[in-house]
Amino acid sequence: MKSQRSKAVQAVMRLAAVCSICLLSACATNSEISDIAAKPAEPKHEYLLGPGDTVNINVWRNPEVSQTIPVRPDGRITMPLVEDLPAMGKTPTQLAREIEQILSKYIQQPVVTVTVTSFVGPYTEQIRVIGQASKPQALPYRQGMSLMDVLIAVGGLAEFAAGNRANIVRTVDGKQQKISVRLNDLIKSGDISANMPVRPGDVLIIPESFF
Repeated sequence: MKSQRSKAVQAVMRLAAVCSICLLSACATNSEISDIAAKPAEPKHEYLLGPGDTVNINVWRNPEVSQTIPVRPDGRITMPLVEDLPAMGKTPTQLAREIEQILSKYIQQPVVTVTVTSFVGPYTEQIRVIGQASKPQALPYRQGMSLMDVLIAVGGLAEFAAGNRANIVRTVDGKQQKISVRLNDLIKSGDISANMPVRPGDVLIIPESFF
């Protein structure tokens, strides 16, 4: 009799333990969902054309007008029937609609598609890396771009870089902000917490170390 009662007690205890584990798992899952929901969505970024971009302009059923052309240093494009049209600072869709308006004088109901085949972007949206990077340069901004992506693109840090004294200069509402970043921790120590999103127009300044 005592043996049966003992077995029953053990069974109840096991059931209670299983229920506790399930409850904790559910709480953890709900917590994770809440954390994900609480994270702000990354602002949508539309690509804007800049000098040096190459665009493919396709005019439906009019191959003689369709061309792949560069955006000139002055930010304009020239194609058959369209001369000196400003392109800098516009999205490909905006440029396509303007080309359609101009071509409508010569072609009945033109349908234009603009595709960017080589990306540079306007100067105000480029990520500039100056100082002690292996290959200091200006980079076109991409949606979701992070500090790690920037460092990969510039080949990492130079030999005498003071990575943990680097700064990002960012312009927000016309005012400049200086954000400290820890490049040595990110690259040499693999500290992912030192990674961060970058924004169009950011300037990454990497100073030289002092001995």
